[in-house]
Amino acid sequence: MTAVSARSPVTIRKVEALVFRVPLDRPVSTSFGTMRDRPAVLVRLEDDVGLTGWGEIWCNWPACGAEHRARLLVTDIAPRIIGRLLPTPPSLWRELTAATEILALQTGEAGPYAQVIAGLDMAYWDLTARRGGKPLAKALSPRAATTVRAYASGIHIREAETAVAQSRAAGYRDFKVKVGFDFERDITLIRDLAESLEPGETLHADANQGFSPKQARAFLLAVQDLRLGWTEEPVRVDSTEAVWSGLAELTETPLAGGENLIGLAAFNTAISAGHISVIQPDAAKWGGVSGCFSVAKAALAAGRRYCPHFLGAGIGLVASAHILAAAGGDGLLEVDVNANPSRDAITPAWLVVNDGRVALPEGPGLGAMPDLARLEPFRTLRLASGEPA
Repeated sequence: MTAVSARSPVTIRKVEALVFRVPLDRPVSTSFGTMRDRPAVLVRLEDDVGLTGWGEIWCNWPACGAEHRARLLVTDIAPRIIGRLLPTPPSLWRELTAATEILALQTGEAGPYAQVIAGLDMAYWDLTARRGGKPLAKALSPRAATTVRAYASGIHIREAETAVAQSRAAGYRDFKVKVGFDFERDITLIRDLAESLEPGETLHADANQGFSPKQARAFLLAVQDLRLGWTEEPVRVDSTEAVWSGLAELTETPLAGGENLIGLAAFNTAISAGHISVIQPDAAKWGGVSGCFSVAKAALAAGRRYCPHFLGAGIGLVASAHILAAAGGDGLLEVDVNANPSRDAITPAWLVVNDGRVALPEGPGLGAMPDLARLEPFRTLRLASGEPA
């Protein structure tokens, strides 16, 4: 492929949304809900010279949400970009975010709008990086790394002994377990798990907003001596500053969060407050590449740690790796180790973990694209710009 000048104007002629649902033999549980299938919404952009870019829209909950987000992309957002000369990805992301603020208020759907724009931004970054002939990470920063450290995530505390052993054998050296189910049992299991770690390994905990402030304090005190890498979302993300500061002052265990924040202002407030020292935006849920890279730079400049959140298909995971590689720092890439064919169905095949690290795909843009032949049996919807929703 011959690279197009990175500065040449971009015109999008087609926007597509593809929805897939993969049934699960074993549901994936969190403290607030259970996934009984793995949904994925992929975004495909095609420009006026026939090049394509791919993105992903977060759609894990509600269970019916994937198809809604696909329709929102094609009917509400795509007409705003098709057939016109587009600005740079960050400028377009800011433009679309501002243009849909009233719609988000009117509908009460700030989340879905942010998620759809995030997926579109991801695809636009992939397209523009491909046009310039550069890997996405290098398009973001010429000093970008070519590998990132990854951790095994999505591990239910009751299944952790087996799952951590399997993840260790697969090359991981860092593990995160979900807690917030049975308090006393969770404490016993996480203590046993921490004692079984091998040299150089780290354990993290994720409560998914499942604790009350009182329970969160009790949990943090009970695990204080375990030297956890972090405790993620121990309380509701909208808890008062007094609650968050009280938890931060109580423990030396770093607090983590960010997947449920929306907007640069919210992230800037969290970064400046300092109660959350591990900042975790999800590029498919808010911000795409543009917003999350901006947050990553702000977090690192303030002495925080940037560790992208992700729980979806392969395209969003690859994009998260590129952002992390470009941002720098000592952050970790989240890899959900539960069975997920939509995560694995990318080409060329990707995600081999060697001694805790993952190499970015080679090639321009994301360096990978969805394997649509493998995903086709799970497709529930395909919409394109100009087609009825």
